[in-house]
Amino acid sequence: MSARMEGDFVVFLIGMRINRFRSLRRWLPVAMAMPPMIKELRADPAHGLLGFESFVNGRTTLMVQYWRSTEHLMAYARDREASHWPAWKRFFREAYKSKAVGVWHETYTVSGYETVYVNMPAFGLGGAGELVPTNKIGEGAAERLASLR
Repeated sequence: MSARMEGDFVVFLIGMRINRFRSLRRWLPVAMAMPPMIKELRADPAHGLLGFESFVNGRTTLMVQYWRSTEHLMAYARDREASHWPAWKRFFREAYKSKAVGVWHETYTVSGYETVYVNMPAFGLGGAGELVPTNKIGEGAAERLASLR
């Protein structure tokens, strides 16, 4: 199977790193801030979140998010009525200076991509977009990439 998305989209990577395990009071609120945001975003598709996956690697977390556009992502980040704004303010007020926890993100606007899923449930871009039989897009990676242009 392959994923198909209509138009450009955004891949947003976000996570945190626990720098001081013993400073639970500093990093736990940061870790607990994401679930309410995801719940809020999933409840209203108009926000533009298409899907997400979460991973933990030792002391670092990674969430891969797929968004309809950078405008949707930025609108949510700046919305003072949404869960993100108070969480961001709290981080800077309570955790930033302690250095017990770090946060990071990367934003990519995507206009070309290639995917393949073998013996997988809807996952990643395939879960955020539409899964289609690979042979409808192209048999090889180069052919699938070319079909998106």
